[in-house]
Amino acid sequence: MAGRIRQADVEELKQRVNIADVIGDYVTLKSAGVGSMKGLCPFHDERSPSFHVRPTVGYFHCFGCGESGDVYTFVQKMDHLSFTESIERLAQRINFELHYEEGSGKPNESGNRSRILAANTAAAEFFVAQLATPGAAEGRKFLGERGFDKAAAEHFGIGYAPKAWNELRDHLKTKGFTEEEQLQAGLLSQGDKGVYDRFRGRVIWPIRDVTGQTIGFGARKLFDDDQGPKYLNTPETPVYHKQQVLYGLDLAKRDVSKTRRVVVVEGYTDVMAAHLSGVTIAVATCGTSFGVEHIKLIRRIMGDDSGLGEVIFTFDPDAAGQKAAMRAFAEEQRFAAQTFVAVAPEGLDPCDLRLARGEQAVRDLMDAKVPMFEFVIRQMLKNYNLDTVEGRVAALREAAPVVADIRDSALRPGYTRELARLTGVDVSEAQVAVSNAVKASRSKGMQTTSEGARQGYAGPATARPAGAPADIAGEAVAEPEGPRVFDLKNDPSTRLERDAMMALIQYPELVGLELAADAVQSAIMDANLATVRDAIGANVNELGGETWLDRIQNDLPHDFKPLVTQLAVAPLPQKNAEQTQSYCRGVVISLIERDLVRRKSELVGRLQRTSVDQGEVSREIQRELLELETKRRSLRED
Repeated sequence: MAGRIRQADVEELKQRVNIADVIGDYVTLKSAGVGSMKGLCPFHDERSPSFHVRPTVGYFHCFGCGESGDVYTFVQKMDHLSFTESIERLAQRINFELHYEEGSGKPNESGNRSRILAANTAAAEFFVAQLATPGAAEGRKFLGERGFDKAAAEHFGIGYAPKAWNELRDHLKTKGFTEEEQLQAGLLSQGDKGVYDRFRGRVIWPIRDVTGQTIGFGARKLFDDDQGPKYLNTPETPVYHKQQVLYGLDLAKRDVSKTRRVVVVEGYTDVMAAHLSGVTIAVATCGTSFGVEHIKLIRRIMGDDSGLGEVIFTFDPDAAGQKAAMRAFAEEQRFAAQTFVAVAPEGLDPCDLRLARGEQAVRDLMDAKVPMFEFVIRQMLKNYNLDTVEGRVAALREAAPVVADIRDSALRPGYTRELARLTGVDVSEAQVAVSNAVKASRSKGMQTTSEGARQGYAGPATARPAGAPADIAGEAVAEPEGPRVFDLKNDPSTRLERDAMMALIQYPELVGLELAADAVQSAIMDANLATVRDAIGANVNELGGETWLDRIQNDLPHDFKPLVTQLAVAPLPQKNAEQTQSYCRGVVISLIERDLVRRKSELVGRLQRTSVDQGEVSREIQRELLELETKRRSLRED
């Protein structure tokens, strides 16, 4: 068996991979100043971005939950990989050749995530090839009847699973994949008589994550003798979790990020029809209802923090569609974006609409969207007889909390009037009902908070995390077992020390060796920052370079590494590169000058305590004072 990956390869790969590109596959990043980017944290739920990335130093840090690290750490945490697997994933991304010590070739990866992903890739290629065979005629007919030609099938990677029981299994064995690996990937099922292909006689859709890797499959049955469900998906595996994946997001993510709009449809063919009609922001769940994890995923890709985005749901008008709409509405307030519902005429889904009325009709459907609040209210009112007083009162009582829950209070009066119109009551009655619902909601919230306090929970912190720069306020979330979050004071002295350490860590070459050497000899009052200063001082003779941050990290106690990452990632206040050098040198000079003032004060005190007969001591102190003043003068000139 081969050994560990050569350390030189680990370091070189880290330098070659752009951490912003990797994180950008999961989170929409925006500029946050010179050399800094920010987005919504993928590790905790938040409304405003507190997750920062600094590509030049190769690190990320969240000022909300405290998660931080390099590109390997990010891939490990996001994809639940081992350290070795994260290296191999990134090496594959840029076609970087790894070398293994104590042997040749790769380590035995049986059963791990890398092997599962490789098996899925091989299976996807097999299914695609099978779609062109004579045995796949029913599959091609199914696609053709829904308006999908060969080019469409190729674009979405559509394939076909033969009706045979073991054809995929035997094919993958020739590629080196064991039955155990295929079982773990969900490609085989286990029966009384042994293992067999899970997907047989079906059209196959590859389900990919946001990076484009195939993590599972969706399959639609074609034959009457197939006793399985109409749609069959990959079961839960180490790489496939249906609550955390959206079909089509790998194709839609760039336009979703660019336009801040996303359309949630109900099936694979609906995604295809939407994309082929020009609605390239369509995604769908995979065999499960739309839930919280899907919302988190969409918000990260959208950069959903401004309230300017749009989330459009398409639902069938039948009972199942209405139920799905109410489930989505239950989680609606998790979005900062505005939510809408689009229901096609005659109850057609996007696939059928494209077939019946053309691609323009699909585009028009999205333009004909209505706000989700209006849609939900109308659905509720269908359950009541509004021709009776009792029916109108009951309808008003049920729908009023919906209006009360509208986040934007400026919209409530308009929806209150609309509620009055739809129910047939006076506006004043609707206003009273909504007002009572608002009060009830607030009362319930206070009771929940009080109950939480009795159980020792004070609710999530929303103030700026201590020590974070003032322009990167984010939501601080209590995580007792999470990474250590350093409690730096927010007084002027500590801010100066923090900013100087940030300049030394982020732009050591701009500060320069002479100033850096003086800075690491300066007094630091904050004990945590003093530890960081000492680690910088231990490496100051080899100032800067690609391994600068790693060398500082290596000279710190393990618990302090997140603090250095935080200082390395936090954005400087300068908005353009031209100001960066003067800022960095200026803040370090301020730290040094503060120390010179302290030392001068100490020397003046000693001089005052020196007796007349201690002339030599007095002259030495005066000489030191002169040197300090000369030093201060040169700093001011700088």
